[in-house]
Amino acid sequence: MFGRAPKKSDNTRYYEILGVPKTASPEDLKKAYRKAAIKNHPDKGGDPEKFKELAQAYEVLSDPEKREIYDQYGEDALKEGMGGGGGGGHNPFDIFESFFGGGGFGVLGGSSRGRRQRRGEDVVHPLKVSLEDLYIGRSKKLSLSRNVICSKCDGKGSKSGASMKCSGCQGSGMKVSIRQLGPGMIQQMQHPCNECKGTGESISDKDRCPQCKGEKVVPEKKVLEVIVEKGMQNNQKITFPGEADEAPDTVTGDIVFVLQQKEHPRFKRKGDDLFVEHTLSLTEALCGFQFVITHLDGRQLLIKSLPGEVVKPDSFKAVNDEGMPLYRKPFLKGKLYIHFTVDFPDSLTPDQVKSLETVLPAKQPSGLTEMELDECEETTLHDVNIEEEMRRKQQQAQREAYDEDDDEMPGGAQRVQCAQQ
Repeated sequence: MFGRAPKKSDNTRYYEILGVPKTASPEDLKKAYRKAAIKNHPDKGGDPEKFKELAQAYEVLSDPEKREIYDQYGEDALKEGMGGGGGGGHNPFDIFESFFGGGGFGVLGGSSRGRRQRRGEDVVHPLKVSLEDLYIGRSKKLSLSRNVICSKCDGKGSKSGASMKCSGCQGSGMKVSIRQLGPGMIQQMQHPCNECKGTGESISDKDRCPQCKGEKVVPEKKVLEVIVEKGMQNNQKITFPGEADEAPDTVTGDIVFVLQQKEHPRFKRKGDDLFVEHTLSLTEALCGFQFVITHLDGRQLLIKSLPGEVVKPDSFKAVNDEGMPLYRKPFLKGKLYIHFTVDFPDSLTPDQVKSLETVLPAKQPSGLTEMELDECEETTLHDVNIEEEMRRKQQQAQREAYDEDDDEMPGGAQRVQCAQQ
């Protein structure tokens, strides 16, 4: 008695989980699973449920028989037993281990898994960005070259998939060299085997993979789109998990971009705040000012004083919500601080002095009579660079101390000589 064919159900979810079209080749499935599994592995802080779904989707779609059933009848057919099960009964960590050749990030899946797997090195690139980039946010496309597992031999390096133990290192991948440093002294050094490049394997010339020439990996050009988000900081990292050089039996490392903010000619950044310098004339400081600042996004900000306000030298004023946008909260912004300096005139004419005295507060009286002032000694003020003065005095003190040491040396030497006689 024949059973009814199961009715069709959703047959696209597994493809969506892996992020591939239904026409994806087995190699496309491998690449998609490799990248997503590394990113979502629980040992790297990934989502355990997502990691489980990825393993289930890859286990079904990588099996030609299960994939055919899934494409025709969907997930329900697999759950009902067609094709030997629905892929949900396998441990996702076992699928990850079998895919990468065992092991994981340190001790995979906890202390019960004793096998370790080497992790590839991360590739770090500095990325120079302007303050405008960090204020507005932008996208940069960068072309990089990396090594990927050879698709023709699946990383075996040979056409047959077989390899021999390297005769140069006896399969250890390392060689020991001894160097004599002197009589009875030797130095022993360990280094990767040159013949097998540290792999411990040897592949005959006839059996070498024609695509990778036995190297197991081939170069690949890849374009990465780096998203610089609003409010990112100098030295902040943008990570692309599993995008570094691939190697057999190795968990692929990450590509990491480190933001390096270029210096801005006008704005200075401190955290979420911006600072700008502005010089006022004495007239502006006393009688009011108005000027325009072109912001990092091109907006024109009108800055002006309040009526009757006097701005003192070396003072600060702030404009709220015109600083840097907060990272991941771009609608919130810090403050824009304006540091004012006042440019005083070098001198005034007698008429200008009289005019100012009529409007400025009266001078403070000395408290002395004319006769008492006549008895005072009159002095003259001189301009001075105080930093230069202090530096000169310090150098003079050092020279005098050195000269005193020279004066004492002959006498001291003479006294020692007499004592010896």
